[in-house]
Amino acid sequence: MTYSREEKAKWLEDWKRSGKKAWTYAKENGLVPQTFVGWTKKKAKSKHGFIEIRPQAFQQVPKILVEKGDVKIHIPLCLSHNELRSVMEALGVAL
Repeated sequence: MTYSREEKAKWLEDWKRSGKKAWTYAKENGLVPQTFVGWTKKKAKSKHGFIEIRPQAFQQVPKILVEKGDVKIHIPLCLSHNELRSVMEALGVAL
């Protein structure tokens, strides 16, 4: 069965209020446990791939230079906290 975002949100809200483990809640409510547990997980950002950076970030601003092998990455310091965190996580830097 396929559920809409709204339906998933209602199930998840009810589950949070229940205080039960996701697997138990799913079984008690006729949901596929593996699927429901997947709904409860926050989507992890890929550690490999592209990170979107606003175009204005590439204007003449101070940058951090990260070198890894032959690759040089210039990271503008005007990024928001979340954007910088995403870039550092994508590079495999523990925060």
